[in-house]
Amino acid sequence: MTTAIASRYTAEYPTIAPSLPGQNLVWLTALRQEALSKFSALGFPSLREEEWRYTNVSAIEKKLFAPSVIGQVQETVTKELLSKYQLADAWSVVLINGHFCAELSVLDELPESVTVMSIADALEKQAEIVEHYINQAVNNDEHSFVAFNTAWFTDGLFVHVPAKLILEKPVQVLHLSTQNDALATTRTVIVAEDMADIKVIETFVGMDAAYLSATVTEVFVGANADVTLYKMQCESDKAYHFGGIYVKQAKDARFTHHNFAFGGLLARSDIHTDLDTASECELNGLYLGVNRQHIDNHTRINHLKPHGISRELYKGVLDDRARGVFQGRVIVAEDAQKTDSQMNNRNLLLSNDAEADTKPQLEIYADDVKCAHGVTVGQLDEKSIFYLQSRCIDEETARNMLTFAFANEMVDKIKIKSLHDQALEQVLIRFPQEGVNKEWL
Repeated sequence: MTTAIASRYTAEYPTIAPSLPGQNLVWLTALRQEALSKFSALGFPSLREEEWRYTNVSAIEKKLFAPSVIGQVQETVTKELLSKYQLADAWSVVLINGHFCAELSVLDELPESVTVMSIADALEKQAEIVEHYINQAVNNDEHSFVAFNTAWFTDGLFVHVPAKLILEKPVQVLHLSTQNDALATTRTVIVAEDMADIKVIETFVGMDAAYLSATVTEVFVGANADVTLYKMQCESDKAYHFGGIYVKQAKDARFTHHNFAFGGLLARSDIHTDLDTASECELNGLYLGVNRQHIDNHTRINHLKPHGISRELYKGVLDDRARGVFQGRVIVAEDAQKTDSQMNNRNLLLSNDAEADTKPQLEIYADDVKCAHGVTVGQLDEKSIFYLQSRCIDEETARNMLTFAFANEMVDKIKIKSLHDQALEQVLIRFPQEGVNKEWL
C-alpha cells in the first residue's frame, strides 16, 4: 500500500475539509476523521491485497486529484448537453464534478412522501435520519477506497421511500465529470421501507479528460420491499473509476442489480449484499473492454439466514489489449440452511492480446444448500461462424453478429426502454456493427 501518496492527500485535507458537507455535525466529523486516519495509514489498495491482486491502481497515485469548487463549471453544462444522457421517462438528479445541481435536475411531480435530495441538504434538514443509515451498509474497514470516500465525499444523494409506496418512474442519478485532474467523490444512501418498490439508475459520464470518480452507494431494502438498481458506467476513456454498492436486505426483501461497465481507462465496481431470511438477490453485469481498458468487477453475496435465493450472471467482451477481471464470492453462513445460489461468469476474447481473469468462490458453512458456479473464457465458436457462412453470411459479419448476440443477452434484461436504448447504443459504438440492423432490435 502506498502511504506516500496518502500523505499527500492527507496534507491537503485541512484545506478541503471546511467546504465538505456536515462540518457542524460532531458524529460526521468523527466519522470523517476515523476514515482519514484509516486511509492515511493504508494508502490506496495494492496488489498485495487478495481482492486487488488483479488490479493495479498505481496509475491513480501518480496524480493528485482535487475536488472542484461547487458551481465552478456548472454554468458551462447546458440542458442540451445533458439531453443525451438524461432519461425522458425518469426523475433526474444531476451531480456535476461531485456536486448537486438543482437547476439541471428534474424532480417535478415527485410524491410528497418521497425524499430525494442531495446528501448535503439531507445533512442539514434530516441529519438524525441520515446518521441512522450512513456507513451502516459498509464501514471504513472494507478497504481504503471506502475510507477515502467517507473522508472526502463532497455531496451525493439521499433517497427515502416510505412503506408500501410504489414509485411509478425510476430515479436517475446522473454523475457528470467535466474537469481534468478533478476528483468527484459522492455518497448516496437509498432507503426503501417495508413493502416499498423503487428503481434507481446511476449513470456515470464525463468529458474527454483524466479524472477520478470515487463513489459509494448504500442501499437498505426493507421487509418484502423491492429495489432495482441500474449502473451505467460510460466514463471518459482517460478516466479512473471506483464505484462501491453495499446492500442490506431485510426478511423477504428483493434486490436486483444491473451493472454495465463500458468506459474508463481503469474501472472497478464492487457490489456486496447481505441477505436475511428468504431474501432474493439477482446480480447481472456486462463489461466491454477495448484498447487498453482495465475493467474489474468484484461481487460478494452474504447469505446470513435460511431460504435465501441468489442468481448472478456476468458477461465480458474484451478486444485489443483490454483486460477484464471478475471476482465473485458467495458466502453461506452456518445458519443459512436451504440457501439456493447460482453464479456464472462468461468471457469472450476477440483478440489474442485480450485477457480475462476470473475467480469465482463459494464459502459454504451450512450443510443443506444448493449452490453452483461456472466460468467460461474463450473465443467465438468456429462451428457457429461456419454455420452462418453456410447461410451466405460473410465471416466478418458472422463474427459481428455472434459478438453482439453474446452481449445483447444482458442488454435485453433492461426493462426501462430509454435505458435499454442507451445501453444498446454503447454496445454498438464499441464493437463493429456491420450485419446488425438496429431497427431489428
